Amino acid sequence: MGIEHADDAGVYRLRDDLAIIQTLDFFTPIVDDPYTFGQVSVANSLSDVYAMGGVPVTAMNIICFPVNTMEIAILHEVLLGGLDKMREAEVLLVGGHSVEDDELKYGISVTGTVHPQKVLLNRGARAGDVLVLTKPLGTGIINTALKGNMVSDELAEKSVRCMARLNKKAAEVMTQCATVHACTDVTGFGLLGHAAEMIEGSDVGMVIHSASVPVFHEIREFVEMGIIPGGLNRNRKYRMPMVDVGSACAAWLVDVFFDPQTSGGLLISLSADEADSLVEGMHDAGIDEAAIIGEVVKEPAGKIILS
Repeated sequence: MGIEHADDAGVYRLRDDLAIIQTLDFFTPIVDDPYTFGQVSVANSLSDVYAMGGVPVTAMNIICFPVNTMEIAILHEVLLGGLDKMREAEVLLVGGHSVEDDELKYGISVTGTVHPQKVLLNRGARAGDVLVLTKPLGTGIINTALKGNMVSDELAEKSVRCMARLNKKAAEVMTQCATVHACTDVTGFGLLGHAAEMIEGSDVGMVIHSASVPVFHEIREFVEMGIIPGGLNRNRKYRMPMVDVGSACAAWLVDVFFDPQTSGGLLISLSADEADSLVEGMHDAGIDEAAIIGEVVKEPAGKIILS
């Protein structure tokens, strides 16, 4: 599996019972605390392996650092945060590369493993499947509002805790289900952007029940004030032709569903027979926000209906 269908990572079969998953990601700071930035960045990078049904094994650091304008102690904290998150994920740091840059950037490349017959792709959803989302939406909007000092300490802490949380437990519960037909993680393209990738060019569509989608409800005021990231507008412009908004869906939620996420949750399409047990297993594992948010339908194919 390569770049043909915008999957979350590349997969290369080594033998009949073993394949490797490869991915990388890095970005500029989205939080002020360098240790937390390291944690969020690593959790985000590892997420692609979890979304493919794999287990991350090794990682390499990617570092861009303004050595002449920033204290080296900041870099130490970033790397420590990343390393602690790798240890939590039981991933071994085996190296990396650094360059001098005008702006701090950090992330990792990751190698994971998976059985070739158990690889999960972002396509393959079947009519009658149920959709499950494992993390709330709205971190992009919160990060934008933080720049204007408009976010309460409580909301900022909830957002950071969400972004820094690994999708490890969610993936472990998910891979116990026999009827997961598709999975992706919700990141820069927002819920609707990644959902659109799951059905684009296929013979199925989706119905998403807006009231069932977990979100940070405190962000409604920000959305209605127009405090949204630029990436949200780009996502909406690109994917809105695939979306039909029903009268029951609040206007502000449409924006939230296009909000670019950092280290977002898994979006899982699986048989309705296993959906309730999957969500129950998520809750037992401490993933309290996991919820059934909709279903895959036969008609209209290639469309997402927000009900």
